[in-house]
Amino acid sequence: MALQLYVDLISQPCRSVYLFVQKNNIPFELKEVQLLAGEQHSEEFRKLNPLGKVPVIKDGDFTLTESVAILKYLACKYKTPDHWYPADLQSRARVDEYLAWQHTTLKPPAGKIFLLQALFPVVTGAPCPKEKMVEAQDELAQALKNFQEKFLQEKLYVAGSKISLADLVATSELMQPLGVGYDPLKGSTTLTAWRDRVKAAVGTDLFDKTHEPILTVMESLKSLSQSQPEALAVIKTSFIKYFK
Repeated sequence: MALQLYVDLISQPCRSVYLFVQKNNIPFELKEVQLLAGEQHSEEFRKLNPLGKVPVIKDGDFTLTESVAILKYLACKYKTPDHWYPADLQSRARVDEYLAWQHTTLKPPAGKIFLLQALFPVVTGAPCPKEKMVEAQDELAQALKNFQEKFLQEKLYVAGSKISLADLVATSELMQPLGVGYDPLKGSTTLTAWRDRVKAAVGTDLFDKTHEPILTVMESLKSLSQSQPEALAVIKTSFIKYFK
């Protein structure tokens, strides 16, 4: 039985896993979970992940959640090229170091910018508060400064001269604000060049196609509001907790 991959590509962790399986030719069956339609809260999906989050993989009788755990599992099971998750203990530790750090530093403000601009008006009926957006942008700018000084430094990639899981996760997170027209790397030639290298290493066509859903998400939301007003109620129910 082929690996089953439950994702929605508007989700940054889903994109990192999807890019990884595609780039490494890992056979899988795609199971789309539409977050904006609230499918993550369905009884059927909750049997897979009671937390109601994507991504999820089902490998035979084995079900695994959390994108970082999934990436490590797939890298080891399918014996992907060593640069993704190195066998050398210290090189692997560098990848793990970033993956542990990003959960509470880079990921939250990048996601917050997207949620505030794209979903706050839908959920609350009010414009995004300017002060909250500035706060999120400042938080992300500081996280990026730390990322460059601590993790990337003068290297081509986080773990050295080749792309790793760390770069894949980082770029997927940093594409999220682009969905609302905000490029957090604008003005930094170092970080922009790094993102371009990651894109080239993954493959430009695959990278662009995978990120298309987030880059067109505002159009999708506009279409929903015009043609499926009932969908807005689902979005409000699903995302209201982020704005309390």
